[in-house]
Amino acid sequence: MLTVHVLRIELGKSYRVVVDLLSEMPGVLEEIGLTRLPHYTVLRMWFERIPTKTWRAFLGASAEKRTGHAAIDSTGFDRDQPIRHYANRTNYRVRALKVTALVDVETLYITDIHSTTSKKHDAKIGPQVARRNAGDLRSLAADRGYDAKAFRDELRENGIRPLIKHRIMNPLDHAHNARMDGDRYHQRSMSETVFSSIKRTLGSAVRARSWWLEFREMLLKATVYNLRRSVRFP
Repeated sequence: MLTVHVLRIELGKSYRVVVDLLSEMPGVLEEIGLTRLPHYTVLRMWFERIPTKTWRAFLGASAEKRTGHAAIDSTGFDRDQPIRHYANRTNYRVRALKVTALVDVETLYITDIHSTTSKKHDAKIGPQVARRNAGDLRSLAADRGYDAKAFRDELRENGIRPLIKHRIMNPLDHAHNARMDGDRYHQRSMSETVFSSIKRTLGSAVRARSWWLEFREMLLKATVYNLRRSVRFP
């Protein structure tokens, strides 16, 4: 089911159309071990039933190459306009999904994803993502939106070098920024490169109609991006 859903995201098709297409692909069915195609409603049910931690593990497994030098950044993905009845029934008001990605700056693999429909500040999201991946990180680059002393202190406690520019509040902040490893810090732009690639090839919107399924859809988009990269750069 994980593989079929990856194909769904890769092809950019609906559940029904993916099942129809797979019915004409016996070689693909044999490769993934499906002896009988499920009904498209079963495919949708499994997308909801498989727990988020499994989708996270799937993303982690797809990020084959990691150096420990990462960057964190966020962007917005449009939420497809639902039908009016659904929007009124579910109080569907937020039009964008804020997505934060942890990207290895040398291999460009996505190692973690955070999604929210709230206006949660980057300085609150950053520690949550870094904490989950502390064992794999050696340095973390981020822009001034992640500037928080508590965040830097937590990174250092976990043996991670923070590469986060200080907001200029006094002359000492200039000195802190000047001492930063410029080459490593400027690699944080690799996050923007990755986001641009995902939006260009997999779309800049999410289609699921609830935020927790939208989050899973973003995990799948990131997984498909990693798998494509592993094929291009084995």
